[in-house]
Amino acid sequence: MSLPTQTKPPGKSWREINQERKALKRQRNEEKIIKREKRVALEKVVQEKVKEEVEREKKNAEISTISIAVPGSILENAQSAELRTYLAGQIARAACVFCVDEVIVYDDIGDKLNTKKSKLEDADGVKVARKSCVQLARILQYLECPQYLRKHFFPLHKDLEFAGLLNPLDAPHHLRMSNDFKFREGITMNKKVRPGKGSQVNVGLLQDISTDKLLNPGLRVTVRMLPTAEGSKKLKGKIVSLSTPRAETGVYWGYTVRIANNLSQVFTQSPYKDGYDLTIGTSDRGSSIDELPNNGLDYNHALVVFGGLHGIEAALEGDEQIQEDDASLLFNHYVNVLPSQGSRTIRTEEAVLIALSGLRNKLKANNEPMVFKDTGIAVSSTFPAIKSDSESGGTVNLDLSKFD
Repeated sequence: MSLPTQTKPPGKSWREINQERKALKRQRNEEKIIKREKRVALEKVVQEKVKEEVEREKKNAEISTISIAVPGSILENAQSAELRTYLAGQIARAACVFCVDEVIVYDDIGDKLNTKKSKLEDADGVKVARKSCVQLARILQYLECPQYLRKHFFPLHKDLEFAGLLNPLDAPHHLRMSNDFKFREGITMNKKVRPGKGSQVNVGLLQDISTDKLLNPGLRVTVRMLPTAEGSKKLKGKIVSLSTPRAETGVYWGYTVRIANNLSQVFTQSPYKDGYDLTIGTSDRGSSIDELPNNGLDYNHALVVFGGLHGIEAALEGDEQIQEDDASLLFNHYVNVLPSQGSRTIRTEEAVLIALSGLRNKLKANNEPMVFKDTGIAVSSTFPAIKSDSESGGTVNLDLSKFD
């Protein structure tokens, strides 16, 4: 069987035909090279974006923070379950008002007394600790969590029986459905997604949003809301670290809660790479807070420790890990936050407010977050600017009915 022979098109020589074929082959090779170069350039852009994001996350993690440590035993001094809950709410309110980044609940009594133990999941995993410590930590976590997420993370529990009595934190990250802000807190949902797609996340809106990462369901995540494509009704977002909203916008984004089984764990289990570089202990035996210079306490990660009913000294005695007898030697500064006090004792929940207020002009952050100037969240209500009579052409009458 003979092979078919190629016929020469009319009007063309074989030389012209071969030249056309070579030109076509050259064109295809050039197109392949261009495609390869485009693919390499695109991969390079992706790598640069990943590198930029890693650098940005690293920079975000360097934002200066303030941590406070309070003993869980303060709840045991309350006379009823309602008062225990309300006391925990006071600690949470103080932490939120002064933009505290981390609240540590530590056991200042230890195992000297045979007390009940309980379990709680904190930033370090499931912890077994003194019952009062766990209750205080659980209430702190509950109040910090945005309302639309609480049903997912906090099932009915006796520790939260009277949580409905508490004043809300009304923190900036407790966003309403009507708030249009670039970041939101959410929970990863147990929904099937197409291969290559990220998790569906409930961020408190009418519909879940699609994200860039596929995570286990039931995780609390921080999401950057991405612009919606024109004509599209689907919401998209990108999962970011917890520190990103404050680093990029300056808005306070709540606190984390950690449990320490003794005083030494307050220092040794710090979530920060280099620990706390500024530690302050509060006691009526310390030096006056007025002796500290204004803006004289530089810090990257500051820690303020409060004592319980019998002070930090009692916590030191109950900690077998610390061989030091003088509590003031544990801290960079050991201060009395209110010299010449009128009452014999200052309660811990009062000391937190007094100390954080007194330290505002003493602390100087090395990497202070920017001042929030964005929109989309509720800000503190203020009176409208009052124009003078000459500017307004008459007397300005303020409507004060909403304050009745």
